[in-house]
Amino acid sequence: MTAPRSHSLIIGAGLAGLAAADVLAGQVGASEHQVTVVEPSGRVGGVLGTVHHDGWLVERSADCFLAARAEAVALVERLALHAELIGVEPRARRALVWHAGRGVPVPAGFRLMAPGRADGILTTALLSPWGRARLLFERFVPRRLPSTSDDDESLESFAVRRLGREAFDQLVQPLASGIWTADPARLSMAAACGDFLAMEREVGSLWGGERARLRRQGGVPEATGARYGQFVTLASGMETLPRRLADNLRSRGVRFVTGSISTLERTDDARWRAEGAGLDAATTTADTVVIATPAHVAARIVGHIDSSLAADLSGIDYAGSCIVSLGFARDRVAHPLDAAGMVIPRVAGRRILAVSFSSSKFPGRAPPGCVLMRVFLGGALDREAMDLSDDAMIDLALSEVGQLLGAQGEPKLVRVERWNHAMPQYHVGHVARVARIEEAVARHPGLALAGAAYTGVGIPQVISSGQAAAAHCLKTRR
Repeated sequence: MTAPRSHSLIIGAGLAGLAAADVLAGQVGASEHQVTVVEPSGRVGGVLGTVHHDGWLVERSADCFLAARAEAVALVERLALHAELIGVEPRARRALVWHAGRGVPVPAGFRLMAPGRADGILTTALLSPWGRARLLFERFVPRRLPSTSDDDESLESFAVRRLGREAFDQLVQPLASGIWTADPARLSMAAACGDFLAMEREVGSLWGGERARLRRQGGVPEATGARYGQFVTLASGMETLPRRLADNLRSRGVRFVTGSISTLERTDDARWRAEGAGLDAATTTADTVVIATPAHVAARIVGHIDSSLAADLSGIDYAGSCIVSLGFARDRVAHPLDAAGMVIPRVAGRRILAVSFSSSKFPGRAPPGCVLMRVFLGGALDREAMDLSDDAMIDLALSEVGQLLGAQGEPKLVRVERWNHAMPQYHVGHVARVARIEEAVARHPGLALAGAAYTGVGIPQVISSGQAAAAHCLKTRR
């Protein structure tokens, strides 16, 4: 059998690696270019996973994605999955914040940290009269101009400076924790919230920037806290996307190998040679390589060829989290569950980060007469939670939903998902670090990096990172 003229090796079969393989396999025929995906777990999808059990549909990690970005929706449509797309139920298109013993809606028109409607601020029970006045004063807070020495700022510093401490504690911090599970005192505005940073720099205030955004959209937001009307999922679960993509790739000649790669090195003819376990002869040598793994794994792989690149990759911190999924008979939960979920401010002194009302958000997540919720623990501010046993986590989750939602009795379904060191932390200085990483990668033709560690943790961003890595490889392929 004649060997293919060129070979691309992709390390990692998460969504970023699959997206890279999709681009590389689509450019030329399998007879001209072989694409191989190596994955130690033997499964595709990375953290994406869906469990079906006796009428329950439980997502192991992300349960939806933002349709406003084109990458994920375009992939869904190309894989003929568009008929499966479903949006958040209209009655659930809002978020609640635990406050003074109950769940209080996020103020109307408030988007993470941008106030879009004065009436929502004036009437919210989440803030004191002083807190409301300070938040409305945001439009008069002078902008902080970037300097050459320091053009980044933490989310906490930015939000307190512009909105006040009370609005940060009661609104911004819990909403942000529900997205990034991060320490807001270390989370980079430039890396995580660049659009809000641009509002201050270009318009002068978040109020003005949000009003301008709404005028461009021709209306007012339909949801509070997050753009729930723009989030979608697949009726059969999120794991359907990577599984369908992997099947499509196999039909186009992409090879999937169960194995692990420990190191890369350059060959005398300027190709790449991989070393590791479970690799066959057709896998070990490649013209181009996409490393689509967590940053600390990528650091080990490239350590032999570029110590400074490895150091920057190792410097990207990760936090872990745990999701306890609980299913109850509907009459055992007192709360109406008329929202996408509830976030818990750290100042409330509780141990959990949030509760997602899965069966309220999307149909088909629980059997008739039942409800499904997911309780989130851990994150950067409670790393010790990951040391709890499964039983201790379940007891904690049950206690919390009992107090917060009035859930009583034995649940019909209990499932624990642990994600140790799974969430990259975009600390202040992350944008500069990623720039250094990109400069270092450019020194190694045929090498590219992809994944959630660099420019976005959302599903569309992860897909985009894989596509960009593949495009980079195509430019440098011999």
